[in-house]
Amino acid sequence: MAIDDGVLVWGAGAIGGTVGAFLRRAGIAVTFVDIDAGHVAAIRDGGLRITGPVAEFSVQAPAFLPSELQGQWRRIFLCVKAHHTAEAAEALRPHLAADGLVLSLQNGLCEDIIAGVVGAPRTVGAFVNFGADWMGPGEILLGNRAAVVLGEIDGRMTPRLAELHALLRHLEPDAITTRDIHSYLWGKLGYGALLFAQALGQSGIADCLARPELLPAFRRLAGEVMAVAAAEGVRPRGFNGFDPDAFGPAATADHAARSVAAMVDFNRGSAKTHSGIWRDLAVRRRRTEVDAQVVPVIERGARHGIACPGLARLAGMIHAIERGERPLDDRNLLELLP
Repeated sequence: MAIDDGVLVWGAGAIGGTVGAFLRRAGIAVTFVDIDAGHVAAIRDGGLRITGPVAEFSVQAPAFLPSELQGQWRRIFLCVKAHHTAEAAEALRPHLAADGLVLSLQNGLCEDIIAGVVGAPRTVGAFVNFGADWMGPGEILLGNRAAVVLGEIDGRMTPRLAELHALLRHLEPDAITTRDIHSYLWGKLGYGALLFAQALGQSGIADCLARPELLPAFRRLAGEVMAVAAAEGVRPRGFNGFDPDAFGPAATADHAARSVAAMVDFNRGSAKTHSGIWRDLAVRRRRTEVDAQVVPVIERGARHGIACPGLARLAGMIHAIERGERPLDDRNLLELLP
């Protein structure tokens, strides 16, 4: 079977669509795979369009449903929602060359799941924080630029990591590599807990974080993530205003408030006003990634004897909204106060 030396983007939504479009614009051969038939048809017929303040352009590229795909690739970028990781990894496995790799461009701790399917030597980790939204078939809004970090899951600096870094710099020129990708993934889990809180209401990210009465809730949520990370032997890294140390056990309220203010400033500059979690609940009316991001932290905490009551409350509220038992309301966030 012929091996394709381009990039197969598995999941052409907000993250995958953005990354794939920038690579294609740079002249890289890109093939898209997505389960949304309408989105696939739109890419085939009219191309994939990037809109927003960062860039406005369209690209032409092949697009397929998983059942239609044939061939193998050395580089597969996995960009599906975290709770679909296992299913997607199984589906893409026949299309991964023996000497190929899967790069996880996802939220959560998906690398472990991917490695369990295709093997750790064929798995590479990444952390992305740019703001993008799937607006409809064939269209992605890119709201801002933000941190992009890549790393081998075993911490090595390898030639393939350097090649991936060069590719991702077509999207984010300031992308970096790291020997400790797990530190960034756990940092994103801490920040992500605050985004799940935002998704309980109607206010955007910046307006939600700017509510001073909610600072104790933010400290509690991010603090629980930081405590579990420490128990796991990970020291989370900061990015785009989020300072993990501001939510550690020795941090003061003023330290946390400064970090929250920095996150507010960062998000004020984005055309993406609400989290993807909020869009899943309010716009797309579908399950969120709560069971793949928040719940695993709670479960790992339990294994270390660390209670996470704030995160447990948050997860339960998200589940209630998913089931249609609780409305989206800014007052929901008050229930997260310790």
